[in-house]
Amino acid sequence: MGTREIYPNPPLALTVVELRHPAAPALSDADQASLKAVLTSSFPLFKPAHRINLTVTTSGTSQERITDARYMTRDHTASISYRPDAIVVETTRYKRRSALRGLLHQAVEARQKVAPVDGVERLGIRYINEVRAPDVDEAKDWAQWISPALTGLIKIKTADDGGPRNWQGLAEFGTPASGVVLRHGIFDGYAVDPTGDLRRPTPNPGPFYLIDMDSFWASEGDTQVLEWESVETRFDAAALSANELFEQLVTDEYRREVLRVEH
Repeated sequence: MGTREIYPNPPLALTVVELRHPAAPALSDADQASLKAVLTSSFPLFKPAHRINLTVTTSGTSQERITDARYMTRDHTASISYRPDAIVVETTRYKRRSALRGLLHQAVEARQKVAPVDGVERLGIRYINEVRAPDVDEAKDWAQWISPALTGLIKIKTADDGGPRNWQGLAEFGTPASGVVLRHGIFDGYAVDPTGDLRRPTPNPGPFYLIDMDSFWASEGDTQVLEWESVETRFDAAALSANELFEQLVTDEYRREVLRVEH
């Protein structure tokens, strides 16, 4: 599949892999204990994850608090969660594609050993990048670091100002069956909460350019059998698509002055 450069100073704050499957019965206490036993060498901490499910109907909006079984590493930089309709792997310490793929393999094997699911409907890899660079005081300064394809708005001016002071955007590439959804724009602070359950390197707060990519494969029609060989192939394809897109979104100067700088 070719060699991809591994940067010593990447902007990646969080990586999330979601393997969506047909809804399954809730995991019993015995199931959760069995999963912990299978995962304990790498994910020894049981840390249930809480989330809010919003339902909107003609009569209004309702909220449901949901708790998912989650297993975490001792350094709190990676976790595996089992939702009723998905297996989720998260890490704030991405190293390389093969390592992330290994975590997903562990998660899938454990689930299929303890409480097998009926198939796979979607596989998505989300990369949340907080691109930070020196000497960024105004929106137009991002043109030095981010591709003109995203910063072209700085050329547009109104009668009473010098151009946009902020922008955000969304673009979809590929087809409904496979592609990348890109969210991007100028923000301040953090895209990934430094006080969240997963620990992350915490740079000083300030302006950053968000490059948030969801690279995915989705089943069309039939629900596919959950077989690791096919999951691995789709994982690699999605990861490489995201990498190819990212490389087009930053400038050579950003590679030289930021990505390749050792800390």
